[in-house]
Amino acid sequence: MTGVTQPSGTVTLVFSDIEGSTRLLHELGADAYREALAEHRRIVREAYARYSGYEVDYEGDAFFYAFAFASDAVSAVSEAMQALEGGPIRIRVGIHTGQPILDPPKYVGMDVHFAARVMSAAHGGQVVCSSATAEKLEESTLLPLGSHRLKDIAEPISLYQLGEGSFPALKTIANSNLPTPASSFLGREDELAQADALLQQRRLLTIHGPGGQGKTRFALELATRAREERFSDYPDGVFSCFLSSLRDPALVLATLAHTLSVREQPGQSALEALSGHLQTKRLLLFLDNLEHLLACALELSTLLQACPELTLLVTSRELLRISGEEPYALPPLPQDEGIALFCERSRLEPSPTIADIATRLEGLPLALELAAARTRILTPQQLFERLSSRLDLLKGDRDADPRQQTLRATIEWSYDLLSPQEQALFAKLSVFAGGCTLEAAEEVADADLDLLQSLVDKSLLRFSADRFWMLETIREFAAERLEASGEAEVVRGRQARWVAALARRSEACWYGPEASSWIARFEVDLANVRVAIEWGLANEPQLALAIASNMWYFWAQTDRCVEARRTLEATPVEELPLVEKLSALRLVTTVAMSQNDNAAAVVASQERLQLALDVGDERHTSAAMGMLAGALYETGDVAAAREWFERAILFDRERGWRSVSLGNLGRMERNEGNLSRSRRLLEEDLANSRASGNDIDIAFALKELATTSLEEGAILEACDLTCEGLDIAECAGLRHIVTDLVFGAAMVGSRTRRPHTAALLLGFGDAANEREGFEILPTTTWWWALYDRLVTELGKDELERLRRLGRSFDDGRAVSEARTLLDEVRSSAA
Repeated sequence: MTGVTQPSGTVTLVFSDIEGSTRLLHELGADAYREALAEHRRIVREAYARYSGYEVDYEGDAFFYAFAFASDAVSAVSEAMQALEGGPIRIRVGIHTGQPILDPPKYVGMDVHFAARVMSAAHGGQVVCSSATAEKLEESTLLPLGSHRLKDIAEPISLYQLGEGSFPALKTIANSNLPTPASSFLGREDELAQADALLQQRRLLTIHGPGGQGKTRFALELATRAREERFSDYPDGVFSCFLSSLRDPALVLATLAHTLSVREQPGQSALEALSGHLQTKRLLLFLDNLEHLLACALELSTLLQACPELTLLVTSRELLRISGEEPYALPPLPQDEGIALFCERSRLEPSPTIADIATRLEGLPLALELAAARTRILTPQQLFERLSSRLDLLKGDRDADPRQQTLRATIEWSYDLLSPQEQALFAKLSVFAGGCTLEAAEEVADADLDLLQSLVDKSLLRFSADRFWMLETIREFAAERLEASGEAEVVRGRQARWVAALARRSEACWYGPEASSWIARFEVDLANVRVAIEWGLANEPQLALAIASNMWYFWAQTDRCVEARRTLEATPVEELPLVEKLSALRLVTTVAMSQNDNAAAVVASQERLQLALDVGDERHTSAAMGMLAGALYETGDVAAAREWFERAILFDRERGWRSVSLGNLGRMERNEGNLSRSRRLLEEDLANSRASGNDIDIAFALKELATTSLEEGAILEACDLTCEGLDIAECAGLRHIVTDLVFGAAMVGSRTRRPHTAALLLGFGDAANEREGFEILPTTTWWWALYDRLVTELGKDELERLRRLGRSFDDGRAVSEARTLLDEVRSSAA
């Protein structure tokens, strides 16, 4: 800009553009839009000039400015936003302070990209600042928005909002679980544009076609671009659910509920829970590999009807054939894109022979990848000659889609080139639904490391994150080969027993320092657990129940008790041997308490306790007494609950054991108003939990003791305990404990004159409670105590505004807000 020197050193960068400029053009018409755009340019330039803003660039409807001081940048932006208010144009603004590299008359470097990403997270009418800018401003002018992940930025960053206003969740990648593909996406830009246009018009888009067509990778790219480029269409997030390893259609909605952290209330189905959670949310769900689970189609149709803002993106070899479905048949790759894929995978330059190979393989991505893997030992000409003759031979008698014949023939050709030892291992590995570790491959499939490496080199097996796995199309072919070998049942039985042994090993670790690592292990191997249980129910029901029973802690901590319940329903507990029956009754109690069926939990605990006494199993005796006490308390029998808790604690102390009943009794005593006794019990429980090294128990004990400290008025101690609990719970992925600790931080905020942040955290807690099926009742005194205090401090209208904003927080953002609040309280007291 004329007359303004380009700032150097520490510079505050401001990016802005117009929200919905294309839509606005259509609404206003060309002439009116041109006038509005000119007025927008005038307002911005005049406001920025008053604070010595340096215009770096202007293109279309976007400005890039630089200021020597952060305070000047904020003043200029505030003035421009105020002048634009009420007009047809709404701009979004990102502000970041850094040390960009001078490239007169412009800037280059990461700080420039960073500032642009901050702007892209904002909505029209919203100004978002990075923490680097916030540090240079008065805190009272900013509203913290928590920690966020931005595209191309490796670490999460804290963002802040300038000024008032309630906006949807920021357009960051935190509101999504879409995976990052290992390889780049090549071509198909026209097809992506077509599919995206359909996705904007319909609420159910099914990408269909034969196996190996690239449906998953295509749909993942489509969902990723929708998340990044059309965030306002899905402000509540874009989520994926990969279903290839699931075999029971009845578990599809339960799996979706778990993906979205939606918990079923007692007596409620997964469909009802999802419908209630998603009824007002604008969200995109990507469901991959649905063709073998089509029996769930009617439930998906019902879900769509109940949730008018929900959009489903599905991949399947078959259509769902329900109302509203928009099919999109994914075509094969055009020849030039097929050539590009082959060359990228083989690292060869394009040639006429490679073009012939791409044509012969009919543009099927998987077939091209399998063929490219052979170029390590064959020239393109040798590959073409052998492949062509093989395809003609294998396709002759097949009555199927021509492209499906080509793919199958390509896989068969790759398989036939394997050695007998490689073929045998390839077939056996098909029993692993979710991939496997080297240890599992060796134990179940007699794997040899060299053979595994050879299958990876030939693209018939993949390796990532320390696991070997197959594409589903290839795994299906391998499973056919296993059936043909006559060894299928033997290998599947070995896989089920391997899972059973894994579950048996975990059972002794649930109260020790390895509990968190076992939960993470079963998360990765859950598909294999499901396959093993399915095989067990069909062949050895007691084996299936043993797997589920030994994993009781996993089901409880990850909110998957509905799966365990299905195993219990299929296997009568009464017919089990006594030792197995004890473990099964523990699972029965766990499932009942998770669903608030406390009467059933009391009965099962009593039966387990009596059986444990009869057989002399002291560990089960102790645990049964504690679970009986907890169930009795939930039924309202405080006296009986206290008696059984105390008996369990005494029983454990006599044997020198750590008693998990200490913490549960400490919580009960606090709820009953006995704070001094609650503290004694919880301090002992925390000390014992620390000695055990169990992160889950430590986080629980910290949470409970922090709550008691707060009730006693020991604010600083509550802050310290809550911060430590957040460190552990967030690292271990204990979402339910994180929610409780965030609520504890809100209580601290309400008692230390920080009502605004407390209200935001209350809103987050409200959304989390709904997600987990916890209902705030008139008798939920701890919630109403906080709510009433905040109404007094803020007024009801302001409290409701902040609660709405807080409801959009994800876990990371809420934890960041809670940490900031707790740190402020501790600093102000220092």
